[in-house]
Amino acid sequence: MKNLMNRISRPVALATTTAAGLLMAVSAAPSAAADTTTPAPGCVEYFQSWRYTNVHNGCTDTVSVTVEYTNGQWAPCRVIEPGAWATFAGYGTDGNYVTGVRTCDPASGA
Repeated sequence: MKNLMNRISRPVALATTTAAGLLMAVSAAPSAAADTTTPAPGCVEYFQSWRYTNVHNGCTDTVSVTVEYTNGQWAPCRVIEPGAWATFAGYGTDGNYVTGVRTCDPASGA
């Protein structure tokens, strides 16, 4: 019986430890909002539809940007080369429209 208890408790302990580690990693991760204090330059434009939000970098420099939505959600930070485009989520069927494009720090992992 003792051997059976060890077989059960080890996988349970491993699963519990793994879950706790994942939760700690998620809670320690920086939010995208923490790095989004500056509006994107005027040469960065966005065009939104229900399915996609396309962001164009019309600047002569590379920019790192994120998109903010009406529900307070932020998109992951994306690096866009001069003249290039990046695609983010659109406003969807619930009308979660883009409220702005802001600069961000891609190193933050947000």
